[in-house]
Amino acid sequence: MMQKRTNPGPRAGRMGARQIYEALRDQIMSLVYGTDGLLPSSRALADEMGVARSTVTIAYEQLAAEGFIETRHGARLRVARAVVERGRTRATSRPSTRKVRLSAFGERLRQDPPHWTAPPRGLVANFRYGELSPADFPVLAWKKAITAAMARKPERLAYDDPCGALRLRTALQGYLWRSRSVRCEVDQIVVVNGSQQGLDICARLLLDAGDRFVMEDPGYQMARHTFAATGAVAVPIQVDAEGLRTERLDGIAARLAYVTPSHQYPLGGVMPIGRRHQLLAWARKNDAYVIEDDYDSEYRYDTKPIPPLHALEGSDSVIYLGTVSKTLSPTLRIGYLVVPPALRSLFAAAKQIMDRHTPLIEQETLATMLESGAYDSHVRRVRRRNAERQQALLDALRRRFGDRIRIEGAAAGLHVVAWFDDLSQKHEGALIKAARAKGVGIYPVSALFVGSRTGKSVGLVMGYSALETGQIERGCKLLAQAVAELD
Repeated sequence: MMQKRTNPGPRAGRMGARQIYEALRDQIMSLVYGTDGLLPSSRALADEMGVARSTVTIAYEQLAAEGFIETRHGARLRVARAVVERGRTRATSRPSTRKVRLSAFGERLRQDPPHWTAPPRGLVANFRYGELSPADFPVLAWKKAITAAMARKPERLAYDDPCGALRLRTALQGYLWRSRSVRCEVDQIVVVNGSQQGLDICARLLLDAGDRFVMEDPGYQMARHTFAATGAVAVPIQVDAEGLRTERLDGIAARLAYVTPSHQYPLGGVMPIGRRHQLLAWARKNDAYVIEDDYDSEYRYDTKPIPPLHALEGSDSVIYLGTVSKTLSPTLRIGYLVVPPALRSLFAAAKQIMDRHTPLIEQETLATMLESGAYDSHVRRVRRRNAERQQALLDALRRRFGDRIRIEGAAAGLHVVAWFDDLSQKHEGALIKAARAKGVGIYPVSALFVGSRTGKSVGLVMGYSALETGQIERGCKLLAQAVAELD
């Protein structure tokens, strides 16, 4: 854990043992070192503070005598958990009377913030979408690739191209061509910190307050939050089993449209070729851009892939967005944009002022895996595993619920939608609570709609990529019990 320095400032050199003791005690009780974290060695702390080691030793001895820290021969000093949990008192700060002044962007974000909740722990089965199994991560291949990346000695340690490492962009160019029929120049690829940063750059560069943007309804809420934070106004367009209902775009003027055509999130529809051409024609007519989020295109089980929008006519209107969050891990924060040539320099400038560039070691590691074929092998392996998990989920749902449920979106991706057509949405909250009490995490489709769905049936977005087949079976059994309690 990264620890705050004890050094209070320029007078540190005149600090005595008592002052050091008091500073460390206050930091311990303020959880600077956590509830049982390690303290610096006496030698390291003395060097940092410019005092004799014996001065620090006296302070540590006093802390140990009062029970704030635990000592073991040959081991680093550690915070005493019991004392901290029993006796820690936080000084309550007086509420500030100062009125917080924010930018227009800040005010909009305060009025409509995205919400993050820590995933629940200790569940029998958590059907939360977007989580991956740690067992699927290619530890050995990644370790080998990152070792190779670390062994490469650059001419100097310096900032790099904001668009990303040339090796990675070159490797991505080949991967996108062979896997998704996306043809582009290396200079059109911009490496970003996950798809979320890609959406943020698009929002900042393409939308102003008062502009309109088309969103799938239901759709990915983090995209809506990102675009709305600019002051732009969402135009929700209904989706069906074939994705966005493009015929409803007639007469709608907007600056951009956000779509997930390969596997609509969350309902799972695949947009047919006719609708894709219709969407591109709308974009050309309105001088608009289409953001094509290909977030889990690697996972196709029983359908042949339709060429992405970017591979069709009119790619100058399409910004293609991809990520490794669904194949490797969302913790890596690596995504990429394929932008029209006319926007390349602008996206590069935006990326540069945001954070210079995405961390280079991870970029070089991913490039090594792509070049060696290790990434493709990994994708094939996890595709098979997730196909097995999906089949286990479908079998368990049919066995437990029979005709009571209707499944959508099983042709691709890492989730399905289970509709309980005989269960009114007014029971949704009770079902979530009852399932959680039994150790099952479930998540409603209703949260992904822009408008209200009162009176409709209950729909659940059920992710399975972080679960093993035994957990899936037990989770469906307990979910069936929770549904039975509502009947």
